[in-house]
Amino acid sequence: MTSLTQRTSGLVQRRTEAIRSAAAEKDKDSGGEEDEARRGEEEEEDDKGDSKETRLTLMEEVLLLGLKDREGYTSFWNDCISSGLRGCMLVELALKGRIQLEACGVRRKSLLGRKVICKSDAPTGDVLLDEALKHIKETQPPETVQSWIELLSGETWNPLKLHYQLRNVRERLAKNLVEKGVLTTEKQNFLLFDMTTHPLTNSTIKQRLVKKVQDSVLEKWVNDPHRMDKRVLALILLAHSSDVLENAFAPLQDDQYDVAMKRVHTLIELEPEKESTKPNANELMWAVVAAFTK
Repeated sequence: MTSLTQRTSGLVQRRTEAIRSAAAEKDKDSGGEEDEARRGEEEEEDDKGDSKETRLTLMEEVLLLGLKDREGYTSFWNDCISSGLRGCMLVELALKGRIQLEACGVRRKSLLGRKVICKSDAPTGDVLLDEALKHIKETQPPETVQSWIELLSGETWNPLKLHYQLRNVRERLAKNLVEKGVLTTEKQNFLLFDMTTHPLTNSTIKQRLVKKVQDSVLEKWVNDPHRMDKRVLALILLAHSSDVLENAFAPLQDDQYDVAMKRVHTLIELEPEKESTKPNANELMWAVVAAFTK
């Protein structure tokens, strides 16, 4: 009788283990299917945009819009792109979850009055971004968005803060684009001096970038900045602040150009303070916009 009971309990135990094992296998399979689906979605997104090898940062996109294709340098009359690229760095770090604005508190401070704080010091994989992040993390007391744009540009009257300047940013970004196969490197003689230039070699990448900017205010226009992709919205606003946005609209016909510029102006005329309070808004991005439009 005792042995029969033991055999019965052993059978039940084996059945229970078999059921658990089957359930675990099922969960594993479903998890695998979810992972596969996720990977498929990521690959689909990559197919729609740039491939992983040619994915560009906001700084690289703005510089690429500003570079003359054949000459390989930006306009000598453009005095906005330097600070614009520093604004791109701050927005890129914010979109990557590395920095944010301090809490506004009970007495709500303006966007330009709030300090930039480090949220995560995890490396971004980009040397320029990591340099800027290191400065932001180590600086006490923290600085505002406006101050960081000036400090990273070297536009400060305080000699004790000159070490914050990120030097040769355009040249370093151009070298990144050379490594990604978008530009090449040449030497040009300008009578009194020689200059390293970076002409365009991969026109497909540039055309894709220009089309993305054009489509965002033409075929894919949604008439609501908060329904736009954050990176595309930031690109448009920062390209305008860097005085390179019109380069993307130059190939358009007159009627398309007028529509595109009209819609860009609706974005530029938005009130950053108001837009930053809306759901899912990136406060730091709007603070950078405020710094350029104040």
